Amino acid sequence: MKLNSPLFDRIRLRPGSDRKPEAAAACCEWPGCNAVGTHKAPKGRHLEGQYWHYCFDHVKQYNQSYNYFAGMTDDAVCAYQKDALTGHRPTWRMNMKGGDGGTRREAPDMRDPFGFGAEMGSAFHAERPEVDGRTIRTTERRALEVMGLEMSAGAAEIKARYKALVKLHHPDANGGDRSSEDRLRSVIQAYNSLRQAGFC
Repeated sequence: MKLNSPLFDRIRLRPGSDRKPEAAAACCEWPGCNAVGTHKAPKGRHLEGQYWHYCFDHVKQYNQSYNYFAGMTDDAVCAYQKDALTGHRPTWRMNMKGGDGGTRREAPDMRDPFGFGAEMGSAFHAERPEVDGRTIRTTERRALEVMGLEMSAGAAEIKARYKALVKLHHPDANGGDRSSEDRLRSVIQAYNSLRQAGFC
């Protein structure tokens, strides 16, 4: 297919002779260089979006000596990098309501079921029940529910219940019936999670 065919000139709204001439490439802005500036190089900090136009040799030379943080102290560079994590926008702690200059105000209606606020020094605490001085997390509570036990169940009670449920749901005990295998798996997983948490 020929792009310079006279048929294409008839299709166009403006014939080829009326086309705008292409903009000439900028001249290299390096002092004393008259080559074509085919490459862009950033002008520097606080001049984002502005570029120098250099030829290939001079853009290589410029890039080797370019330092975005030139003239900044180490503390200022660290502060800039930390602010860059949030896109240089203000942030507030998770347990604060609004950004009123850093004053801490706990939200009275805020719940923290997983204890994230306690890790960050919050005044409110996780809603985890404590039984006999041990904290019961969500996974342990669900495991106890699977096994049909109360929160206050002791190690001996957990082991006895586990043995009874395994005997009840094991395919060998059910004459090869495999319908309760899923229940057996959930009981085994629940027991293993309680054992790892130190309940038995």
